[in-house]
This record gives sequence, structure tokens and C-alpha cells, in this order.
Amino acid sequence: MTRDAAIAAALETLTSGRFKADLARRVAMPTVSREAEHWPDLQRYLDDELAPIFARLGFEQRQFRRDPAPGGFLLASRIEDPALPTVLMYGHGDVVTGVPEMWSPGLDPFVLTERDGVWYGRGTADNKGQHSVNLAAIEAVLAVNGRLGFNLKFLMEMGEEYGSPGLADLVAENRDAFAADMLIASDGPRIGRAQPTIFLGARGGLNIHLEVVAREGYHHSGNWGGLLANPGVELAHAIAALIGPTGECLVPELTPGTIPDDVKAALARCTIETSPGDPALDPWWGAPGLTQAERVYGWSTLEVMEIEVGNIAKPLYAIPPWARARLQLRHPVGVDTDAVLPAVRRKLDAAGLHRVKIVPATDAAFPASRSDLQDEWVRFATDSLAQTLGQVPVILPNLGGSLPNTIFTDTLRLPTIWVPHSYPGCGQHGADEHLPVSIVHQGLAMMAGLFWDLGHRA
Repeated sequence: MTRDAAIAAALETLTSGRFKADLARRVAMPTVSREAEHWPDLQRYLDDELAPIFARLGFEQRQFRRDPAPGGFLLASRIEDPALPTVLMYGHGDVVTGVPEMWSPGLDPFVLTERDGVWYGRGTADNKGQHSVNLAAIEAVLAVNGRLGFNLKFLMEMGEEYGSPGLADLVAENRDAFAADMLIASDGPRIGRAQPTIFLGARGGLNIHLEVVAREGYHHSGNWGGLLANPGVELAHAIAALIGPTGECLVPELTPGTIPDDVKAALARCTIETSPGDPALDPWWGAPGLTQAERVYGWSTLEVMEIEVGNIAKPLYAIPPWARARLQLRHPVGVDTDAVLPAVRRKLDAAGLHRVKIVPATDAAFPASRSDLQDEWVRFATDSLAQTLGQVPVILPNLGGSLPNTIFTDTLRLPTIWVPHSYPGCGQHGADEHLPVSIVHQGLAMMAGLFWDLGHRA
């Protein structure tokens, strides 16, 4: 049996229709972790969908429950020889809300639909399609070789879209159960639809809530304009004090200050490419003096997510009593998150905006993480994927978004190697979420080759 045979077996699941049928069944489960009525579906996904697969593949299984997580955790382990390297894998089976009213005609978030070589459905990209690729590749290697040739632990959680509550404590309290030599996982997007990618960590995510409350009730702008402070204007100036007119973060403490040389060198080989249907890039937007890749993967971005003031749909022509906004900071390694809110406060005070309050955020925050670009397992995975692809994949120091990756880098001290099977325009967290079949094809081949190589190291 050969490496090529393992790859062929993985691809056969696609050509035969078995992979599509498996994914369709998984998409049909409305595992929405932020809606309590769907919490039984979270457990059903573990019990009825995943547990039988791992049992068939010879994995021992343990389930955990942690409050306040809406769903459980499944750890499936196949230990072939304690002397062999151990790989920890990760995926999540929960999804965001379906919002069916926003999808294109003929599409349903919980029905897998194929159009023009693309599969539509909630979870196709985030994350059911991605962990389905990895499961199919594992099964193909076992079918061809009879064994993996390494130890594998697969952690599935059902609350990632809820902020992964309980996951950090679970891993910290069960370090031996999750111990491994490296993490290999799939989530997030590759850098472009046609650009196979490895990323080694994730930017941190921190929400900043601002609020101005001036008084009770609305007051006629003709009678009171010029006499009463307008919270909407105050909030607009607060945002302008923090973010420049071309999107530059104006608070130095919210940025890493500099980009490490090895990160800069890696990003010099990265080009941001768009696909049909993606928005056109604005090259003038963002931190000046940086490439677009550096802005997304090596620097901080402070963005306005939502603003509320008055009611534009039903105007009162009156001075509003309050205004609020939610800003989001995405930051790489090198930012002291404990210093973020004090720095924002100082910036607002320096601008005379003392009435603008920083309200405690209830959103989950994710720390930043980044594995060593020169780690031996990173080089091994890169070489394996390059052999399968006939080209070297793009290597990103970290994802532009956020993941609970510090649980693996900091708690378990693992190098983290993420091989995403999606792309930026996939529609995750919005309408018409989808996964191109071409990415599935490439992902099955890459992962089968990688798992084969892990079991046949010299």
C-alpha cells in the first residue's frame, strides 16, 4: 500500500458521493449553540453522528460537560503505541444561527444544496465541512494501511460559536488526557480560494463597548439644539479619537509596535487575492506603511462593529438621549491586553471626552497566539503538503481572526498547525455560507497525504 493509494481512497469518498451524503446529514442538524432550543441537537451531534464514526475507527471515547458550556466535549483517542508521536486534532460541531430569511432563493441553511460546484449550508465552511474532510482522510489512511502509525486524539467541542466556555478549564484540569506533540486542526479560511494555506496561530479578539448617556427622553432639535449636548456627536468624536479617517488605530498601546523579522519575512511571500463575489479591496485603508498582508496578519485593527443612536427608520427630529457603539480589536502577539482599556480611557480623556464611558463587555475575548515558524513539525507539515500539491502552501504566522488557540499553545505547550479548508468569501456567520467542492478535493488529498507521512516518518 502506498501514499498515493491513501490519497486515492480519500478522494473516492468525494467522487462516490459518500462525503456529500455525510456532510448533508451533518448540516441538517441545527446545532446552533447560541439558541437554547437547539442545545439538545448539540448532544445529538456528538452521540448520533460522531461517536459511531470514532467507534468504527477504533477510538476510545470520553465525553465531558462543563458549565456554562451549552454543549459537551468529546475526546476520541486512538493510541497505537505510546512511543509514537501523538497528534491532537480539534474541531467544533456547533454553528451560528441560520437566519434563513437572509439566504438566496432556493437555499436553506440546514439543507445542503449544490450549485455550480459549491455546497451551500450552515456549517459547510465553519466547521462541519472542515472536520468532515479530516475525518474522511483519517478513515482513508486506516482503510489502506490498517493503522495510522502515530497516536491520534480528536477533540470536538459544541460551543465554539458561544465563545468556547469551559474549554480552557477542561484542558487545564485534564492535561494528561490532552497531552500530545503537536496540534493539527482545520478552521478559519485559507488566504485565498486557490491558495492552500497553513497558519500557526490566531490574532486575539477583544471587544470595547462605548456609551454616552446624557439624559432621559428625546428633545425637539429646534427647541433644544445648541442647548443640549448630543450623545451621537460625542460618540462620533470618541470613535474619531481612536480610529483615523483611513482606518488606522490611533492608540499605540493597542498595536504590537513592530512586526518581528521572521513574521515580516513570511508575510512578504503572501498576497491577498479576491475571488468572484468577494468585495473589492481598499488599498488605502489601514495602517500606513504596511502591506495588506501585514495589516491583516501582523498588525492590529480596531473596527466599529455596531453603532446605536436615535432611530433612523422612524425619525423623531429630536436630540437623542444616549448613544452606544461596539468596537472590536483584533491584535497579534505583542499587545498587552490588560493595558488596552486604560489606554483607551486615557485617549478619550485627552480629547476631552470624559462623558464617554467604557462599558464592561459581555462578549468572549480571545488571546493572541503564534507558533514558531521554524518548528520542526511546521516544516514537516509544510513539506508534506508541498509534496501533495506540487507547490509550497502559503505559511501565515497567524490567522486574521480569532480562535481558542492559546489553550493549545500556552496550556499544553504545543506547536499548532492549522490547515484550513475554507476561504475568506465563504459566507460563514452570514447568509449563503458555502464550501467549494474544489477545496474539499484539495483538502482530502492534503490531509490524507499528511496523515500518511506522519505514520511513515523515517
